[in-house]
Amino acid sequence: MRRHPNALAEHYRRFRVAQRLLLTGHSHQAWPDAAHAGQLRAFDDAARLVDDKWPVAFEQAARVGRGFARLHDDGAGSYVLASNTHELVARFLSALPLRQRPRLLTTDGEFHSIRRQLARLEEEGIEVVRVPSADPHAIAERLIAAVDDRTAAVLASAVLFHSGRIVPGLGRVLAAAQRHGAELLVDLYHASNVVPYSLPGEGLDGAYAVGGGYKYCQLGEGNAFLRTPPDCTLRPVITGWYAEFDALADPAHPQRVAYGRGAARFAGATYDPTSHYRAAAVFDFFDRMGLEVPFLRRVSQHQVGLLAHAFDRLDLDPARLRRPAVPIDELGGFLVLESPQAAELCAELRRRGVLTDCRGHRLRLGPAPYLSDRQLRDAIAALDDAVNG
Repeated sequence: MRRHPNALAEHYRRFRVAQRLLLTGHSHQAWPDAAHAGQLRAFDDAARLVDDKWPVAFEQAARVGRGFARLHDDGAGSYVLASNTHELVARFLSALPLRQRPRLLTTDGEFHSIRRQLARLEEEGIEVVRVPSADPHAIAERLIAAVDDRTAAVLASAVLFHSGRIVPGLGRVLAAAQRHGAELLVDLYHASNVVPYSLPGEGLDGAYAVGGGYKYCQLGEGNAFLRTPPDCTLRPVITGWYAEFDALADPAHPQRVAYGRGAARFAGATYDPTSHYRAAAVFDFFDRMGLEVPFLRRVSQHQVGLLAHAFDRLDLDPARLRRPAVPIDELGGFLVLESPQAAELCAELRRRGVLTDCRGHRLRLGPAPYLSDRQLRDAIAALDDAVNG
């Protein structure tokens, strides 16, 4: 897979991955050609079955949910899908007892789906406590120290989106939250399919989790998930009529709104199932190719390490562009370089045919398993030219 073109590249011809320098692997990985067949099948099933397509569509969704569960070694949890993580975070927040526990605990490094929604709740009087995220090794202890009996939930990432750094110790955070009667929601987006992340192995069987397939899973848009623990009884206020499927009546409260089992209680309403056909086809492709998480982690670590070492050899002025001194094995699926001109460098790279992105002063370089070593070196050469050109 290190040669040029990469052996996987032939399976991504529609995205022309061998001809393009796509360092967008942390944001939007290319879809394999198998995804195209999945999308066509969605249309064909709709044309053939019309409104009778839904049992077939629901089976695609179930396959996608099982795919996410496998990625996290998760035999105990339950999964529900939605178009994006914000929908699911909003439903989760709406299920919390915020009148009795008007306090939420998080970090200052969460992605916008959580950051913005919590900021808006804060404007409405909910106390939001944010612990610093600059040192990922300190996050767990800071969250443990801050959780109390007024806390409804803790919301934290397994891998930080702005720095790419892995956050250890979230299992201990869950134990502390449970001692105080609070929930834990883990954002798995930057771990799924690039960092081996076993929920039971991390001590997170009792946690809620969100994530999706837009990045390292190569599933495209419309494939977010919420994972619930096996004993979930939360009743989201923001609730769609799909949550009534398989609903269980409450004999003690027959007039109350009923919910289905497990994660189904967080279901929404009518949706476009095309994304699930595509995702199921991509999960099948990964299975056929033997692209399992431990292997993908080895590929990612090689690629991120190659980018880092190639950058270090440039010996650039650190005042203009620097690499934080972080061990490669503490990073997720991308490399971060810091510069006061990160946005300008990102634009210069685009002009040179290298697609990537930036977050504030951080330039993010995201490889993917279909790229060759030569492509990665070419990208760093383009970066050198962008800095010194």
